[in-house]
Amino acid sequence: RIELGATRIVEVETVSTGSLSLDIALGIGGLPKGRIIEIYGPESSGKTTLALQTIAEAQKKGGVCAFVDAEHALDPVYARKLGVDLQNLLISQPDTGEQALEITDTLVRSGAIDVLVIDSVAALTPKAEIEGEMGDSLPGMQARLMSQALRKLTGSISR
Repeated sequence: RIELGATRIVEVETVSTGSLSLDIALGIGGLPKGRIIEIYGPESSGKTTLALQTIAEAQKKGGVCAFVDAEHALDPVYARKLGVDLQNLLISQPDTGEQALEITDTLVRSGAIDVLVIDSVAALTPKAEIEGEMGDSLPGMQARLMSQALRKLTGSISR
């Protein structure tokens, strides 16, 4: 039982971002394991770089990592420069948002993955949108896909 105002320190297992100053700023020494983390920012602000550096750090410690490349834009030369071991990185380039999230859920439920990156959420295009006619209005479809996926993944992660 925790009393109101009581301080409770919970040890959180983390993975380094590869940036000491960011790890310190995060207050726990890196990104917490077993959580869904969204890295948000404008185009070319370093989101993929941060994700790849985090993968490289996890791999250095023997971690198994996966990269779901929804944008089909992973640059292997750049990833290697950041220290990513591509031979030991599970890479998927799904065609639809549903496919990407199914792969993600399977990997999470396996319990074998230490870091999983989806690059990017904006590129998770629903199948109906890909198969539809140009100009079709499909309001809220990506939002529904994401909220369903997050509910499912949250359940899988907490197990």
